[in-house]
Amino acid sequence: MASGMMVAGKWITDENKQNQSGEFHDIPTTFRDRVTRDGKSGFKAEAGRYHLYVSLACPWAHRTLIMRELKGLNDAISVSIADPMMSEKGWMFSQAPEAIPDSVNRAQYLQEIYLKADAKYTGRVTVPVLWDRQSQTIVNNESREIVRMFDVEFASLATQHIDLYPRDLQQQIDETIDAIYLPINAGVYRAGFATSQAAYEEAVTELFENLDRWEAVLSKQRYLCGARLTEADICLFTTLYRFDCVYYGHFKCNLRRILDYPNLWNYLLDLYQRPEFKVTCNLDYTKRAYYMSMTEINPNRIVPKGPSVDFDRRHDRDRFLR
Repeated sequence: MASGMMVAGKWITDENKQNQSGEFHDIPTTFRDRVTRDGKSGFKAEAGRYHLYVSLACPWAHRTLIMRELKGLNDAISVSIADPMMSEKGWMFSQAPEAIPDSVNRAQYLQEIYLKADAKYTGRVTVPVLWDRQSQTIVNNESREIVRMFDVEFASLATQHIDLYPRDLQQQIDETIDAIYLPINAGVYRAGFATSQAAYEEAVTELFENLDRWEAVLSKQRYLCGARLTEADICLFTTLYRFDCVYYGHFKCNLRRILDYPNLWNYLLDLYQRPEFKVTCNLDYTKRAYYMSMTEINPNRIVPKGPSVDFDRRHDRDRFLR
């Protein structure tokens, strides 16, 4: 979710998301350094050294918050939460009730953090961002890599001893994250921001074909990779959580709701009802961020009152424990 981008350190309106066929294309992230357990990368996993910038609306940033909670890294890694409203200058930090101001760099806008890391930065200004206090730079802004670092490299600092990337499932986890990314995680955006009928229909068709596929998988096992919760489940959860309340209407992903899929729906409830997932969720914030910030597809900025979704409803996934 980004309304603009930087070119040689200057903020411009982002008009580079679509190509001539009307397809939405994600622009790659650019900060790809790694925090490692031993520090050989130049960035050592240490308590109090790193700061995470997020928005509660962004599904990619949401992944990192969930992993931070699951691993018990709250005291080790501090966080700033952007205002739900995206300004003309992108994500901003405010005194809004749901936000947490930038206590590290005292920035008003996230673009200031990018410029502090690179005064001539060219690229998107997105969340999540992992900032290193010691070297005063951005380590990484790719959610999948931040999630993996929190899970593996920060393990010695974790207060919750849960491994979401177990050795025997690593290949399957990576393949699953790859499999859901383009058609589902990015697929809802490809549909929502398509500017041609053909591009929209291609994205929506692939999206629901893949939701159907994972509905079948989850009819036989509790989680995407079997009996254990893994990183792959976090990656799917953040899209499913937003689906019925945002993507179904706002992005025209309306062939079916997640509620219409017995296994995906109960799987979503199962994950949401874990305290570490639930505490990171704020549906009111999320709806306002999407419907009020994305004026290119909702120019009147009207936020729908519905649908009414009960994520605390009893689920049936315990059947796989028998």
